Amino acid sequence: MEPDLFTAAAEARQEKEPSSSPLAVRMRPRTLDEVVGQQHLLKPGSPLRRLVGEASGPAGPSSVILWGPPGTGKTTLAYVVSKATNARFVELSAITAGVKEVRSVIDGARRASGGYGKETVLFLDEIHRFSKAQQDSLLPAVENRWVTLIAATTENPYFSVISPLLSRSLLLTLEPLTDDDIKDLVQRALTDERGLKDAVTLPEETESHLLRIAGGDARRALTALEAAAGAALDKGESEIGLTTLEETVDRAAVKYDRDGDQHYDVASALIKSIRGSDVDAALHYLARMIEAGEDPRFIARRLMISASEDIGLADPTALPIAVAAAQAVAMIGFPEAALTLSHATIALALAPKSNAATTAIGAALEDVRKGLAGPVPAHLRDSHYKGATKLGHGQGYVYPHDLPEGIAAQQYAPDALKDREYYEPTRHGAEARYADAVEWTRKNLGRKRS
Repeated sequence: MEPDLFTAAAEARQEKEPSSSPLAVRMRPRTLDEVVGQQHLLKPGSPLRRLVGEASGPAGPSSVILWGPPGTGKTTLAYVVSKATNARFVELSAITAGVKEVRSVIDGARRASGGYGKETVLFLDEIHRFSKAQQDSLLPAVENRWVTLIAATTENPYFSVISPLLSRSLLLTLEPLTDDDIKDLVQRALTDERGLKDAVTLPEETESHLLRIAGGDARRALTALEAAAGAALDKGESEIGLTTLEETVDRAAVKYDRDGDQHYDVASALIKSIRGSDVDAALHYLARMIEAGEDPRFIARRLMISASEDIGLADPTALPIAVAAAQAVAMIGFPEAALTLSHATIALALAPKSNAATTAIGAALEDVRKGLAGPVPAHLRDSHYKGATKLGHGQGYVYPHDLPEGIAAQQYAPDALKDREYYEPTRHGAEARYADAVEWTRKNLGRKRS
């Protein structure tokens, strides 16, 4: 018997005994219109619409590679296609299948096509686990459209899928589900006949915690909901209380409102702990933000600001570390991003501190806002355009590289600010050498202290 995504026997049992299948399976959409999220892939005329036979004309459906994080609907989309298409549907998993199984499917597809004009759709899960040779075995079938391939992967296809297969397929990127997407799915599961059939209710406080622990993963949300609903019913309760959900998933609810005061209070405490060099307190507040489902990009932005605001040149590596952390977080997301944020938080908390860069730009901005600006000295003005010399622009300018010390004692600031000093370096960490440098340069520029 050919491998099938959901066998007829299992489907028949599910209809008779709905609870025999997990809630996440029972709530799988039956049509593309029931799919939660991924609306950018479901527009009229899209490749997925063509796969389920919603388009007509000489252009046939294209093979597609579905790329996205776990729980975003890759298997769900394949299931919808299997239910809606008139084609023969076959499923393989790259974890257990090899070249032999692939060739068997292709041979069957060619017989089905030649014998009774039946097209074959092949769903290949975890394609990134296939070796190059195994992926090569798919090429003739995809190129000649003996099969229409739906391949799913959580890995970047540009690194995990061979180029010839990529070029013969359309790459469709699935986006992480939003809290609103998960909320819609949870509410549907609570009331739908295939779901919990209004057996329990979900208060707002419990729902918020459920959304946080789901982390954008629909399967995780429905699994937790089913377990909590079972626990509540076993207690004789018709409402899933927060305590019941906490006990079921073994995860305490963090008092943290991402849109309210806690969001800003905990973020403020994180930055002030870093500023105060208390690495343990900083890690505590970081953990609270992570556990509450805070956007890792928001945390990374705060760390980048801290690197300049509170550390500056006392440790010139602080900002590159924070920037690298932000870039890494954007690429990997949670849960692994927690490691990167911890790395950056520890480095910043233990770095020597200086707010000299912060106070310097603050003082300079204050003067500008007061109107202390004035014209640029004539010898510093642009002299490259025709007529500039007649205006006296650039005349008298001394090129520093022509001097032995590489520094020219000439006026750079406007007249109103020629003796103003904004940068007052500390002697903390690496900034000590900048303190020596600024003292030497000001002396050699012939500056008088204001």
